[in-house]
Amino acid sequence: MSDIVIQKPVIVSRLILLFHGVGSRPESLMTLGRWLADSLDRAMVVSVAAPHPFDLGEGLQWFSIKDINEENRLDRIKVEMPHFADKIRFWQNTAKVEVNDTAIIGFSQGAIMSLSSTQLIETPLAKHVVSLSGRFAKAPQHNPAPSIVHFLHGNADKVMPVQHAIQGHDWLETLGASTTLDTFDGLAHSINHEESVRLLEILRS
Repeated sequence: MSDIVIQKPVIVSRLILLFHGVGSRPESLMTLGRWLADSLDRAMVVSVAAPHPFDLGEGLQWFSIKDINEENRLDRIKVEMPHFADKIRFWQNTAKVEVNDTAIIGFSQGAIMSLSSTQLIETPLAKHVVSLSGRFAKAPQHNPAPSIVHFLHGNADKVMPVQHAIQGHDWLETLGASTTLDTFDGLAHSINHEESVRLLEILRS
C-alpha cells in the first residue's frame, strides 16, 4: 500500500501528513485531507500508509495490537518509530520544507505514533503534532518544545475514552509544554465536521 498525495502545489509552503488508525488504510483520511487541502492552497497534503498488514483482519497497522497491554505497547512502538520518523523526513525532503513548516496529524493508532514521536525522537519532527482520538502509550517524560501538541477527542468515544486525551494534556502542561485540548460532545471514535473545523483553525494559527 502506497502513501497518497492529496495535494502538491507548485510552490509548497507547508507539509501536512495524515496517519490513519489500525486496520484502516490511507484512503480513510482522504475526506479530511481534501478538506484541509481545499482550505490551505499552498500546503502539500499526504495520507501516509502504515507499513504492516493488519494481523487481526483487513487493512494496515503501525504496530500489532494482538495481545497488547499497557506493559508491551511502548516496546512495540519503539520498534516501529524509526520507520515512522523516516517517513516524515522523506516527505519533508520531497516537499523541501523544514520542521517548523510540518504538521503531523494522527487518528487513533496513528495518533499514538504521532504522540510517541515527541518522546522517542531527540530532534522534533514537526511544529504541530495533532492527536485525533489518540493517547500517549506512556506518560511523557520531557517537554517536546518547540513542537505544539494538540488533542482533539470525542466525549462519546468508547474505543479510546476521552480521559486519555485529558490525561495526556495534563501531563504535558505539568512539563511546561505548549499543548491544547478540545473535546466534542456526542463524537464517537471518528472525525466530524466540528472537529475538522477546529483542526483547520489550529493549522492556520
